[in-house]
Amino acid sequence: MNGSPGGLLVAGVGNIFLGDDAFGPEVIRALERRPLPAGIQVRDFGIRGMDLAYALLDGCATAVLVDAAPRGHRPGTLSLIEPEPPAGTVVPEAHGMDPQKVLALAAHLGDEPLPRVLVLACEPEVLPRGDEDIAPGLSDTVREAVDGAVDALHTLIPALLADPAAPVPPLGRPMENGPPLAAGLPGPETDGTEDR
Repeated sequence: MNGSPGGLLVAGVGNIFLGDDAFGPEVIRALERRPLPAGIQVRDFGIRGMDLAYALLDGCATAVLVDAAPRGHRPGTLSLIEPEPPAGTVVPEAHGMDPQKVLALAAHLGDEPLPRVLVLACEPEVLPRGDEDIAPGLSDTVREAVDGAVDALHTLIPALLADPAAPVPPLGRPMENGPPLAAGLPGPETDGTEDR
């Protein structure tokens, strides 16, 4: 499904063979059982960063990336992050799925401003560092967070449809709303239980 002006993209990102990095694709699978409102583009991009960069340039006004991102919280904690626009110091990368590099690639490829991008991130428990450490399947802790992410999307998406520029609604416990940080970078030390 192609994006449309004013459209909304929900994108699962991550490598299904690297433990909890499969969080994004698993949330997209769970949305098949509990679909979002009609007209929302929901896609599992896996590790196809170039495809995601082009999707961000395909007329959507807002994109929500669902990803595993170490932020220094307890495993399974969900964070809602609004990354800063990519700085000129971030090197675009055509292969791989580092969200900041994908945003930099999209900015490099397109002439128009990027859509608003939010990241619904889950703190991983098992995140192998290299392809030689193949570990398919989510940890139990992160698997339990999948339903919470689906609930969060069902709260977030109607709010964004009503007003794409609105402040993000609170996720509620045991989740946290994060400050504007780059996805995948460590955030402030917290146990994630306080309301923001």
